[in-house]
Amino acid sequence: MTTRLFLGCGAFGRRLVEGLEERPGSLLVLTDEDSRVTSLREDGIHAEAMAVEDPEAVRARAGEVDTVVVAGDDPERNRRLAAVASEAYPDAFVLGYVGDHAAPADRAALDGLVDRTVDLGKSVSDSLAGSIDESGYRTRRLQRVLRRLDGPLAVVTHDNPDPDAIASAVALERLAERAGVESEVCYYGAISHQENRAFVNLLDFRLTNLDPDADLSRFGSVALVDHSRPGVNDGLPPETDVALVLDHHPPREPVEARFVDLRSNVGATSTLLTDYLRRLELEPNEELATGLLFGIRVDTNDFAREVCVEDFEAASYLLEFANVDTLAKVESPSMSPETLDTIGSAIDNRVVEADVLVSCVGSAPDRDALAQAADKLLDLEDVTTTFVFGYTDEMVYASARARGTDIDLGETLREAFDQVGSAGGHADMAGAQLPIGMLVDPEDEEPFEAVREVVAERFFETLELRPTRRSPDAFDDGRYAGPESGPRPEGHLGTDGR
Repeated sequence: MTTRLFLGCGAFGRRLVEGLEERPGSLLVLTDEDSRVTSLREDGIHAEAMAVEDPEAVRARAGEVDTVVVAGDDPERNRRLAAVASEAYPDAFVLGYVGDHAAPADRAALDGLVDRTVDLGKSVSDSLAGSIDESGYRTRRLQRVLRRLDGPLAVVTHDNPDPDAIASAVALERLAERAGVESEVCYYGAISHQENRAFVNLLDFRLTNLDPDADLSRFGSVALVDHSRPGVNDGLPPETDVALVLDHHPPREPVEARFVDLRSNVGATSTLLTDYLRRLELEPNEELATGLLFGIRVDTNDFAREVCVEDFEAASYLLEFANVDTLAKVESPSMSPETLDTIGSAIDNRVVEADVLVSCVGSAPDRDALAQAADKLLDLEDVTTTFVFGYTDEMVYASARARGTDIDLGETLREAFDQVGSAGGHADMAGAQLPIGMLVDPEDEEPFEAVREVVAERFFETLELRPTRRSPDAFDDGRYAGPESGPRPEGHLGTDGR
């Protein structure tokens, strides 16, 4: 398969070919100028002479092609070759150079035929090489998959979405719109964290809250954002056919979709979506830029946690379009009395071993408050790790934080609780979701007291901080040994514990 095909090759095209020759992937130049072919071959570039305005002949000669570049000198001829490229390769990424001394009408005509138009008055060859080299492959793939989707597209965040998930989903909605696909940002659960509610309301993001039994047949395709498996950390059926997955969390199992972008080296999924917007020269509006910037700041803890160069570059780009006054309002929302009560309970019920703090707040209908309590308790003197949990009638929810320690919370929670529920996250921020029936005997007269002991002791056990009584048989093989037991269910709290 030819990775890159050049149709025509003027002076600008020659410079671009030379810049790409050493990059991964094959390259073929087709032109009807014999002298150009001779010159290119003398420099070791694969070039052939043929009639390049016949789409069938071009396709027969070049075979399957990933990218087509039209880069001759004459604007009118470039327009004709762009039409050839579009007809011969309707699914390929086509980049067209407007030509020398092109008029505005020339650019307008080319815009309707190619995926990206190049005008040297606005671009230079070095930046163009980046759009068609290996680093731009994901962008081309994303565009191609989006164009082929059956709409409307459901862009599904993880349960109880945080700013990174919400902003990333809205950005993917914008990219789908650019590709001509109707889409809708959807989520299960609730947006209860007061900061997250302020985030959605101030930026006026339109989100659809799906009921657990929602009819999904009205959607033609599904995309997952900020998580990677249907039915795990969302309300989708596990067998859902997923078209796209974009996430920055390390996957625990193979991810299946037509397009997958999993980059665990970056601090936020918003960074990935910002990269696509930049590569496609799709400037975000004020609301989207503000949302993506806040998503990066939250998931990197203001660039102090698992941050990389790409996060800083994305934030710097977004700052030009974002509204910093709105950011300030999002960061300073009022705290609900229920959240304050949860934080107070976490402080009152804390147990500290070495520099690790564990606290059970009791009944906890608001899961977001657990994350806020875990954050607040991390500010206590001599505490480097916090683990805060609470429960409803059916489920235990937990949120953990770490700072200045070698503990990997994501791995710790997986080791401690994966046999009976779902757990995971990052090294310094993680969460868990555990069915109560998998932790205690259903006949226990005071099950919640047993839950308090079992969960806290299991966490301490995993960290090897103190000897404890043996935990229930649920931790031996993933099943509770009582008569009502069954296989552990699929389920997952947000991997950042929010």
